Amino acid sequence: MSQPLVDQLLTIEKYPGKGGWSYVMIDGIPPDKKSKFGSVRVKGTIDNYEISQYNLMPAGNGRLFLPIKTEIRKKIRKEAGHTIHIILYSDATPVELTEELKDCFEFYPEAYETYKQLTDSEKKQYLDWVYEAKQDETKVRRIAKMMDRLSEGKALYEM
Repeated sequence: MSQPLVDQLLTIEKYPGKGGWSYVMIDGIPPDKKSKFGSVRVKGTIDNYEISQYNLMPAGNGRLFLPIKTEIRKKIRKEAGHTIHIILYSDATPVELTEELKDCFEFYPEAYETYKQLTDSEKKQYLDWVYEAKQDETKVRRIAKMMDRLSEGKALYEM
């Protein structure tokens, strides 16, 4: 494997308020100018928990942050204020579609044509949005909305 972008001990922070994100700030990696929002796709480990096709997100000040999802925090048993070991590499692997979405695209070929035109970052935004749903009913609603938006030629956060 190549040289890591990050190999550091960092402290988990939490955005204030109900539902606030837990994250770590990452210094020394510039935002990706080719990505819609400047996100940088990475893979690696968070306290030996493997991640891939994960995005470093822009913090609005030229810095990037790595969201630490609840699922990961539970597995590594860490919360805001705890120190974690982050090792990150650039991740250029293609974004994988689930069989479930492949089946849906058979019924919505125009949606699939739009999906193929999205950047990897935009594809990942859709997939994360759908599969971060906690209930199956929410996931089904999100897949339906995804098909509608893509059929209209829109990315997830496009107005």
